[in-house]
Amino acid sequence: MVKIVGIGANVFDTLYNIPTYPTEDTKMRATASKTAGGGPVATGLVAAQKLGEETAYIGVLSDDNGGKFLKEDFEKYGVSTDLIKIKSGFRSFASVLWLCADTTTRTCVFDKGDLPALELNEAQKQAIRDAEILMVDGNEMDAAVEAAKIAKESGTKVLYDCGGLYEGVERLLALTDIMIPSEEFSLGATGCATAEEAAKKLYETYSPEIVVITQGKRGGIIYDGKGIVSYPIYPAVVVDSNGSGDVFHGAFAAAIVKGYDYLKCCHFSSAVSGLKCTGVGARESVPSFETTRKYLKENGYEL
Repeated sequence: MVKIVGIGANVFDTLYNIPTYPTEDTKMRATASKTAGGGPVATGLVAAQKLGEETAYIGVLSDDNGGKFLKEDFEKYGVSTDLIKIKSGFRSFASVLWLCADTTTRTCVFDKGDLPALELNEAQKQAIRDAEILMVDGNEMDAAVEAAKIAKESGTKVLYDCGGLYEGVERLLALTDIMIPSEEFSLGATGCATAEEAAKKLYETYSPEIVVITQGKRGGIIYDGKGIVSYPIYPAVVVDSNGSGDVFHGAFAAAIVKGYDYLKCCHFSSAVSGLKCTGVGARESVPSFETTRKYLKENGYEL
């Protein structure tokens, strides 16, 4: 049975490795390039699948080259495509990313395409009821809110990858069980000056089970209504940081299904995300469960 389902962005990425950021109105030769699947929830599902949990994507794809690539990419990694609707004559969600070697950062320019909004059918609704985790990222907002309501009624946990301050985001936050915002999102959504203050305000305002704020190279913090606890990043030679946050969220969902408590989920997800950054490609570089377990043990943490 599929234990993790997701609704959100699924993006056809073109990645260019560059030595440094180019000066405006000049040309630069890339050191490498490739196409890949991206998007917070979509990449998160691939991560969870590669870590040993059954997953399925609920969404709409085009039959253009980008859409065909994205469907085949899911199939390559084992993510179920049975709940995807294919629409003809539309433009896929696509992006171009620069992966800069000297700063180990990435810059993204995207086109959301013109696919129609997702409207949930009965099979998709039943998959949500049957799952343990529903992953959402704020894209497909109306469908995500409807799905989250179905999840709440059926005991399915809602994990929200809070990355963008989209219109109506409060509707989804109010239905969230596992709230994992970036530090930027948490400060923007609350008006607080620190992540610690923001975590407490998000918890008090929306009453999730847990708030986990990701802080990039500083690791992050976790708040359960009792106290703030920090979790670390784990050492890694960064080659490609693109998608590391998406992978963190997918790993977190997998860790919940495996039965870990929330702090252990943070350590596990941080390790998976760190290992992912050692290779090029947000999806193909996600490590296996055993590789992650061994890596954590080598760095002094036992699952």
